[in-house]
Amino acid sequence: MRVLLVEDDPLLGDGVKAGLAQAGYAADWVEDGVAADLALKTGDYAAVVLDLGLPRLSGLELLRRMRASGDKTPVLILTARDAVEDRVKGLDGGADDYVVKPFDLNELAARLRALIRRSRGEAGPLLAVGEVQLDPAAHRVTLKGAPVELAAREFALLHVFMLHAGWVLSREQLAERLYAWGEEIESNAIDVHVHHLRRRLGAKTIRTVRGVGYLMPREQSA
Repeated sequence: MRVLLVEDDPLLGDGVKAGLAQAGYAADWVEDGVAADLALKTGDYAAVVLDLGLPRLSGLELLRRMRASGDKTPVLILTARDAVEDRVKGLDGGADDYVVKPFDLNELAARLRALIRRSRGEAGPLLAVGEVQLDPAAHRVTLKGAPVELAAREFALLHVFMLHAGWVLSREQLAERLYAWGEEIESNAIDVHVHHLRRRLGAKTIRTVRGVGYLMPREQSA
């Protein structure tokens, strides 16, 4: 799952990016509001982790621009412990949640999962399509109740498919949701991951839509 991290503190940004990677997120990290504004206009993100005290363009102004343009990407604000007024302004300005610095990376990852889940209309923590269930927090997949072992990238791809069940997604859209800036992507990487998912979950779990991409049907046939 690809997220945008906007944080101007190099040590904190590096640590959060590494922590998000361990939690299964592909994080693009920028250090000022102008760079973040450009990234949001050119990239597709499941969520934004946003510091408020940014150079060039403040986090609050970036948030205002996002919501004014109709961008509904979930936003989680990073804020200082004593910045109550900033938290209020951020939430009133369209943010979805916030964490107070210093924070626990596990809590940050959990809050992101909740934001992304709610943005997709999923109330509960488990995703289910047919007889496939995925637990993002536990990083667990089951088929007919039996555990299925998946590599990290395969799990992330299945997560994307299940969040978008019933949608046709191109290879480019899938790659954009899986890989952060600078990550090397083999030309057939998505096809290989889909092949592995079919082998573990069944050939009909993910359909090929010729000339377009892939689809995970909401109703799974036997």
